[in-house]
Amino acid sequence: MRSHIVVKLHRALEGDGPIPHWLPFISDKSIAREHSNLEVDTEMASFGRRFWLTQEYMAAAAEPTPDERAEGLNRTYRLILKDHAELPTDLIERLNAKGSVESARPILVEDARLPQYVAASSTSAFSDSKSTPARTRELIGLPYARAMTLGSPDIRVAVLDTGADLEHPELKQKFKKRADFVNLEGLDTTGFIGDFSGYDEVPEDEVGHGTHVSGIVAARGLQMEQGVAPECSLMAVRVLATMKSGDRRMGAGIVDNINAGIKWAVDQGAHVINMSLGIKHTGGGLPHEDVIRYALRKNVSVVAASGNDGTAERYYPGALRGVFAVGAIDDAGKVAGFSSYGANIFVVAPGMRVLSSFARGGYALASGTSQAAPFVSGAVALFKSYAHEQGMKLSNQDVADILKATSDKVDSRLRHTQAGYGIINLADAFKLLSQQLI
Repeated sequence: MRSHIVVKLHRALEGDGPIPHWLPFISDKSIAREHSNLEVDTEMASFGRRFWLTQEYMAAAAEPTPDERAEGLNRTYRLILKDHAELPTDLIERLNAKGSVESARPILVEDARLPQYVAASSTSAFSDSKSTPARTRELIGLPYARAMTLGSPDIRVAVLDTGADLEHPELKQKFKKRADFVNLEGLDTTGFIGDFSGYDEVPEDEVGHGTHVSGIVAARGLQMEQGVAPECSLMAVRVLATMKSGDRRMGAGIVDNINAGIKWAVDQGAHVINMSLGIKHTGGGLPHEDVIRYALRKNVSVVAASGNDGTAERYYPGALRGVFAVGAIDDAGKVAGFSSYGANIFVVAPGMRVLSSFARGGYALASGTSQAAPFVSGAVALFKSYAHEQGMKLSNQDVADILKATSDKVDSRLRHTQAGYGIINLADAFKLLSQQLI
C-alpha cells in the first residue's frame, strides 16, 4: 500500500505551478508536483522515497482566506509516496527535526467505538418506549423550547459520521448538503467492506450510526419522537467507513479524512457540527486541532461525544479546547456508568436507550454519548434558530454562557468532573435567551 505523510510547514510553498488537493488527485494525476522545499526533498531523497505533493485542505476560495492562514491550513500538505513500501521507522522523526517543518505525521486508520444497536420495528417500538422518550424530553425542558421554536431551515447541523439513510422517511429532504469523504485508496483496507474509496456526494450509511444521530437532531416524528430541532436542516458528511468485526459492523476511518469533512462542512455553511465519534491521541499534534480552531474562528459550534468507556481516557475532538464535550445521563438524570470524562465535559444529556431512525429505513434503540451529543447539537441549533428568527446571531461564547448559566448542576460544584456544568435545561435556557434578545 502507498503511505501518506501530512507535513505542515512554517511557510507556505510558492511558485512552480498549482498544488492539487489530494482528493481529486488520487483519481486524476494530470496536474502533479513532485517536490516540496529543499529540506523535505533532501530528507525524502536520503531514504530513496519519491512522492507527489498535494494540498491537505481544500481551499475555500481562489486565495487562502485570513482564517485559513491563521490556522496554517494553506501550508499543510500531503505527501503521497509513489512506492508501496512501508515507511522507515525514523523518517517522520527526522522530518519533524527540520527547521522548516512545523509538524509531520503519517496518516493512520482509526476505529471509532460505536454503541450497540437494538433493532426496533418502528410503530411497535415507538408505542412500547414512548413514555421513556417523553420523560427524557421533559427532563431537559424540550417542550418549553419547542413552544418558542422548532428550528429554522436556515440553520444547518452537519452530522460527521457514517453517513445517513438519505431516503429514510424521518429524514428525507432534510439534507441540504451531502458529501462522502471516505477514501482509503492505496491504504490497507483489510477488514473494510462496502464503499471505502472515492470522494462523492452519496454518503449512504452502511452502519446506521449516522442515521441514528441525525434522527435525534431533526427527525420528523413519524414513528418516533420528533428530533430536538425538527425544522432545522441537516448536512450528511460521511467520514467513517464500514469495518466488519465478527457479526458486527463498526465505523473506522482516517483522521485526515475527518479533517477534510470538518473543513468542508464549515465552508459549506454549517452552523453546528455534531461529531458522535472520538479517537485517542497517539502521538504528534492533537487530532483535528487546526481545523477545529478554524471552525471556531468561523463561529461554528462543534459538539462531540466524550466516549463510552467510563474512564478518564481522552477522546478527540471532544478533548479539544472550545469543543462542547457531552457526557450521557440515564432516564433518572444520573451520569451513565459508560460515560467517559477525560475531556473537559461541558454538559450532559440523555444517552440511555434512545429510539431513533436507523439504516435501511429502520429504527433502533441505542445507548451512548453518541446519542447524548446530538441532543446538545439540536439544542444549540434551536438557540441559533431563535436568534436568527429575531434577526440576530449567537456567538459560540453566547452559546457557552447560556449552557453554563442554565444547565442543572448535579451537586454543589460549579463544574463536575463527569457532568460538566450539568444537565441541559432548555426551558431555563430559552427564558434566558429570550431576555437577552429583547
